[in-house]
Amino acid sequence: MTTPSALERPTGVPLARRMAARLVLLPAVALALLPPRHIRTLLGVLRRGAAPASTGQAQSARDAMCAVSLRCAGPKGCLPRSLGAVLLCRLGGTWPTWCTGVRVTPPFTAHAWVEAEGHPVGEGVPQGYFARLVTVAPLPGPADR
Repeated sequence: MTTPSALERPTGVPLARRMAARLVLLPAVALALLPPRHIRTLLGVLRRGAAPASTGQAQSARDAMCAVSLRCAGPKGCLPRSLGAVLLCRLGGTWPTWCTGVRVTPPFTAHAWVEAEGHPVGEGVPQGYFARLVTVAPLPGPADR
């Protein structure tokens, strides 16, 4: 027996943003097929030169991915959704923190998400709901070093 779930597909995403999301969808799905260490390595290279993303920028990227892909909007689409969101942010010159981990309360399921300004974006959960296992954060800028 399956549990019914309603997919939330954001509306009002501008055409240009949807087209950019479609552009990164295939690379995001392909990245999701790689082993975690390869994903981390590739994202580590891609984040170079990007400024930290704001919560609004990360939310906009996440919404765009959910608007163009049922897979990303679905309950099992967290990995391609989060990868697509970071790639879409990167096209705009920013980088949110990409995270994978597990829920801290049973059932301990795996999850992937993006964070900006220290908080999960679009997840509807409180801070600390997930335990991070792998993260790829923005690199510190010249002023932060």
